[in-house]
Amino acid sequence: MANAALMFTLTLVSAVGLFVDDRLLMGESVWVKPLKFGFAMGVYGLTLAWLLSKLSKGRRFGWWLGTFFAVAGLLDVGAVAYAAAHGTVSHFNNNAEPVAQTVRTVFSIGVGPLLLITLLIAVLVLIQRTGDRAMARALRAGLGLASASMVVALWLSNSSGATPRTVTDANGNTVSMNGGHGIGDPDGNGMFLTNWSTTGGDLRVPHFVGLHAIQVLLLITAILGVLATSHSWLRDERVRARLVGVAGLGYTGVFAVLTWQAKRGIPVTHLDQQTLIAFAGVAVFTLVTAAAVVVTARRWSASPTDAMPAGSQTGSVDPARGSGSCPGGPLAGRP
Repeated sequence: MANAALMFTLTLVSAVGLFVDDRLLMGESVWVKPLKFGFAMGVYGLTLAWLLSKLSKGRRFGWWLGTFFAVAGLLDVGAVAYAAAHGTVSHFNNNAEPVAQTVRTVFSIGVGPLLLITLLIAVLVLIQRTGDRAMARALRAGLGLASASMVVALWLSNSSGATPRTVTDANGNTVSMNGGHGIGDPDGNGMFLTNWSTTGGDLRVPHFVGLHAIQVLLLITAILGVLATSHSWLRDERVRARLVGVAGLGYTGVFAVLTWQAKRGIPVTHLDQQTLIAFAGVAVFTLVTAAAVVVTARRWSASPTDAMPAGSQTGSVDPARGSGSCPGGPLAGRP
C-alpha cells in the first residue's frame, strides 16, 4: 500500500510536469513515461495488496513477498522518474555518463525480482483456494499472464536495435542505444500517450495486456457475481468458474497473438491478414466455448429436479403421514 501511494503520487507529479515542463524526449514530454509507469505500478500494487490479504496459507511468506515486490517496484519506477527528471532516456541508454550508469544499475537490481516474486506469488495462490472457484481461477490465470508479460518485457533489450543507433535527449545530448521497444522500426512513430509503434512491432503491447490480465479477469468475475443475483443458472459457482476459465483462455490467446504479431514486426495499428485470422480464431473459440457453458448451465437450471425445490413435486412425501401426499398411495405421482 505504501508503494501504491508513492506510485500514484508520482502519477500526479508527472501529470503536473506535462504542463509546467516543456522538455521533449523523443517527441513527447519527459514526464509521460513516469506517469504511465507510476499509474500501472500503482494499480498492480493495489491488486497484489488485496490478493495477499486473502491468503489462508503462507500469509507471513506472502507479506515478505509483497514487501520485496514493493521495494523492487520502487527502484524500477524510481529509475524511470530519475532519468526523466534529468531529461534523458531510461531504457536502453548505453551512455557512460553518471545518470545512465545509475539507471542501468538500478534496473539490474530491480527488474529480475519483479518477475521472480510474481512467479512465487502465483505458486502461493496456486496451492490454496482464495475465494470461490471463479475468483481462484481468475487469480491463477491473471498471475500466470502477468508473469508471462514480464518474460516478454525481458525480450525488449534484444528485440531490436541490433545495429547501434543514437537518439537525442531533452538536453540536446546524443544517447547511444543498445536496444529498443520497436521491432523492425525501433525509432518509428508512436501512438498518442502509449507511444506504441505505428510503423513496426512493439512488445510493450503484449506486456501491457498480460500485466493487467488479473484486473480484467477479476472484473469479469465480479460482473458474473452480480448477474448471478438475477440469473439462477449463474448461481452455481462451478458455472461462473467455467466462464472465467473460458475468459482466461481467450485472454491468453489474445496475449499470444499480440506477442507473435509484435515479434514479426507488425504494428498493432496495421494488422496483417495472418494476425486478423489468428484473432478471429481466438474469438470464435472463446464465443463457442462460452456459449456451450451457458447452454449447458441453463439446461441444468431448467430441469424439473433442479428448478423445483424438494417436496414441491406431486407425489412428494408428507412428513406427518410418511406416505405419498396425493391420493393413490405412496407411489402415486412418482416419476
